[in-house]
Amino acid sequence: MAPESRGIKFTYQDYLLFPEDGKRHELINGDHCVTPAPTTRHQIVSGNLFGPLHIFVRRNKLGKVFSAPTDVVLSEPDVVQPDLLFVSASHADRITRSHVQGPPDLVIEILSHHTRRTDEIVKRKLYERFGVPEFWVVDPELESIKIYRMGPHGYERVAELSAEADDQASTPLLPGFQISLREIFE
Repeated sequence: MAPESRGIKFTYQDYLLFPEDGKRHELINGDHCVTPAPTTRHQIVSGNLFGPLHIFVRRNKLGKVFSAPTDVVLSEPDVVQPDLLFVSASHADRITRSHVQGPPDLVIEILSHHTRRTDEIVKRKLYERFGVPEFWVVDPELESIKIYRMGPHGYERVAELSAEADDQASTPLLPGFQISLREIFE
């Protein structure tokens, strides 16, 4: 759900007081965003991506992979819970006991009916502004993935992959990692 500005701006300290009610609470530019719990389809896709990513990263000692809910504090008024995220070993100092402080190396958002606009537009711009090197938009409905990488002038869409075309997703952040979109969406 897109943030609604009501004049009140929240910070990470306010965020810590929000209820644990099974909904996803995030702050974007100090605006409080709430979305319902993900659907089972969303969670299946998330698990199908998380498993191979986690195994590959752990086996190769490349860093850490997290799934939601994991707080990512980009700034005091910008606190998000990406569906999946990777923090490289070289940025391990960004991982605290309670959250990730600063931009992850890779953020993956899985679209749902309630989050489509926020994920594709609002959060993409947020991740770009905070210098997240790579951002994936995973669409379970279309069985596709859009991959954005930071270029000299901001994000560039470097790939639009589909399960129908039997495409493979990969990233230079994880040399040797490759996953079939058909596997992600099965």
